[in-house]
Amino acid sequence: MLPIKNILCPTDFSEPSFEALKAADELAAHFSATLHIINTVPLVPIVEAPIGVESASFNVSSYQQELEAQSERSIKSLIEQRITKGVTVVTEVLIGNAAGEITRYAAEKNIDLIVIATHGLSGWRRFISGSVTEQIVRQASCPVLTIRKPHVK
Repeated sequence: MLPIKNILCPTDFSEPSFEALKAADELAAHFSATLHIINTVPLVPIVEAPIGVESASFNVSSYQQELEAQSERSIKSLIEQRITKGVTVVTEVLIGNAAGEITRYAAEKNIDLIVIATHGLSGWRRFISGSVTEQIVRQASCPVLTIRKPHVK
């Protein structure tokens, strides 16, 4: 596992993901590693109206592009506000299934460590699909450090 040269920190711009980003930033600064910050935007499905039904005017392509642009702006803002000066950062917006895209990116970019937040997803959704973090822990080919959101006392 050592030396750590590439650290991946996926973010969904939630408070728990900011805690993971804080840990990833500290590790990147300590190891002089490159910090990869990514966000995954789901692919907006194109649904055609049934025959005989007039379709609403909605530009799916334009909407998808705006989702990606907003993600890029949010990542840029994160870097400006939360990343230690001097840490080398690589960013990317991925499109598709979050767990699959994150593990694919980690394998392609030779990531040494994934730092990701745990989320308190519970109930039937977790039972059926599992959380993104759980899927990454199971599928990733590198170590995964999970960061829990601090409990407020």
